[in-house]
This record gives sequence, structure tokens and C-alpha cells, in this order.
Amino acid sequence: MSEPHPVLGLDDTVHQRIRLGILALLRSGVAMEFGVLREQLRLTDGNLNRHLKVLEDAALISARRSTGGGRPKTWITITESGRGAFDAELAALRALIATAEQT
Repeated sequence: MSEPHPVLGLDDTVHQRIRLGILALLRSGVAMEFGVLREQLRLTDGNLNRHLKVLEDAALISARRSTGGGRPKTWITITESGRGAFDAELAALRALIATAEQT
């Protein structure tokens, strides 16, 4: 039996382009404020919230709320599981590209 095609290694939760972008921005491990993520990815509050909820429900990110400076802020951090899922997605994408380049 042949090896499974690399596309089967892609994770639907991570692979969606906005969620992949969120994890890429967070990959360094530095917490990012909600507004910074929103601006970087050019999203509305509602759209970003929806994608963050998917990632948080999958335990790929964590959100912390703070009220420093009088205005509430939400800080988003990648989890160890999130870093692992992002790295696995990169490996799957590399394998997919390598396969495509061989044909």
C-alpha cells in the first residue's frame, strides 16, 4: 500500500487561512493584544472573535483579559499544543509542496 497523500496531514482547524495567520503571528510565544491581531490580519472584531473561539476551544491559544490603564484589553497567547499543531501544519505543507514539485 502506498504512503498517504500529504494533504491528509493538514488540520482543518489550523489550516483555515485566518487561523493559520493567527498562529503564525503568535508562534514566537509573545502575547499579542486583540487589536494588534485585528489590525495585522485586517479583520473585524466579530470575525477575529469567531476564529479565536475556534482556536481557544481546540486549546491552541489562550486569552487573558486585563484592565490595565482603565480600558479592558484581551491578550492572546499560543499554547504548547498550538505551537505543536502549527509546526505539524508547516511540516504537512512542506511535504505537500515537495510532493507537488516531484510530479
